[in-house]
Amino acid sequence: MQEEDQPQEVGTPPMATSDATEDGPTDPSNLPHNISDADAFRILWEMKMKKRQKCPSLPSTVTELSTEEGSKVYIVGTAHFSDSSKQDVVKTIQEVQPDVVVVELCQYRVSMLKMDEETLLKEAKEINLEKLHQAIKQNGVMSGLMQMLLLKVSAHITEQLGMAPGGEFREAFKEASKVPFCKFHLGDRPIPVTFKRAIAALSFWQKVKLAWGLCSLSDPISEDDVEKCKQKDLLEQMMAEMIGEFPDLHRTIVSERDIYLTYMLKQAARRTELPRASESEPRRSVPSIVVGVVGMGHVPGIEMNWSNDVNIQEIMSVPPPSTLNKMITFAAKVTFFGLVGYGCFCVSKRTVRFILSVPATQYCLQRLNKMWDF
Repeated sequence: MQEEDQPQEVGTPPMATSDATEDGPTDPSNLPHNISDADAFRILWEMKMKKRQKCPSLPSTVTELSTEEGSKVYIVGTAHFSDSSKQDVVKTIQEVQPDVVVVELCQYRVSMLKMDEETLLKEAKEINLEKLHQAIKQNGVMSGLMQMLLLKVSAHITEQLGMAPGGEFREAFKEASKVPFCKFHLGDRPIPVTFKRAIAALSFWQKVKLAWGLCSLSDPISEDDVEKCKQKDLLEQMMAEMIGEFPDLHRTIVSERDIYLTYMLKQAARRTELPRASESEPRRSVPSIVVGVVGMGHVPGIEMNWSNDVNIQEIMSVPPPSTLNKMITFAAKVTFFGLVGYGCFCVSKRTVRFILSVPATQYCLQRLNKMWDF
């Protein structure tokens, strides 16, 4: 398996929650200073097991899946701009005390996990030339422009709701750090791959139509509209409309990422090796408990792919553009730069005429003519 296909892990130190238990301390800071490593590991693991509910009371947005090895995966379907989704994530992690938490992020978006809400709001609303240059440098011209258009959509929602995106992922990161021996994985396909495959899948006119639709987005959005996205019937209706409009775009941005997320969740759900105080201790493993935090739109696809033998090698490659697309792209670039050049020529021509019409310039030219005659 390629290196980029490996689950991206974000380190979080094992900590214990502060709820009281009947036997022993509930916080690592309360452990005796002279306790051995073996005893400390054992106590932390027991604390985790006592907090883990055998029959957890979970929100209605949680879907439970299992593996052949006996591992359980709890997928929290979220709306990306939603306070109730954040609460669902916190409750689920506290109830099941997972061994791994997987979120719908890749390494290119991991910075949002540690940024405060105020900074994120400012970043989300600002779309400037620096961001455009960075997107084009990272993804290429067409993919970079498409990324900026999608950022515009996110900025529109952010401005309407006054809420930064990714709150549920930040809550998952915070809660995972409170669970002893809990790993935190990034489970989404890298953004450059997704955008490049999406652009390659669209025809020139589909790109123009999509770009126009994104640029003209200005309808007001309410918090009620966002919360409705957590209803599967409405979500499936929205997806059906999208499939009818851009089926290839749906395949690359939604369906392929369903496969990728399924693969990463299955990797995270492998048996968990119990913590050891020293290398001399024998290795032991148990079925894992995993919490996945993904957008509600990905939940049906993950369920559908869960029992399949998924392979992500094909969806990690970027197909070369067709000859027609190359010709159209070349023609579009020539037209664009030609118009820019013609515009600069017209502006410079008018500027020269204006400068020559200034009396001071005419006087200088007359003096130069006289000097030249001598």
